[in-house]
Amino acid sequence: MVDDYKDVADFLVIYIAEAHPLDGWVEEDARTAISTHRSVEDRSAAAQQMFTLLERMPCESVIDDIDDNTAVAYRALPERLYILQSGKVVYQGGPGPFYYIPSEVRDWLDSYRHGSEQH
Repeated sequence: MVDDYKDVADFLVIYIAEAHPLDGWVEEDARTAISTHRSVEDRSAAAQQMFTLLERMPCESVIDDIDDNTAVAYRALPERLYILQSGKVVYQGGPGPFYYIPSEVRDWLDSYRHGSEQH
């Protein structure tokens, strides 16, 4: 998606609290073994592990602070998609994993690219 829309959008991934930590609710098919982050260093190491699994991060990435201020402000746990324009939220996706729908972001960006009146 990043390559498809780099002419109309900047992308950012914010790594937030681990959704399925070893000391919490663990998925049976988890590809990683990560405990609850207790420090910024823990979170940074976990983010690096995720980025390594992805092999290539297609856009800029950062980590949330250890107090989860970004995750709380955007109600982002366990995952969520947003589009911001001029500092305002113009698209808020549903909470993941069940309402995490990247195609909605594509649709919004397509509409924006083609000058839809709703944006």
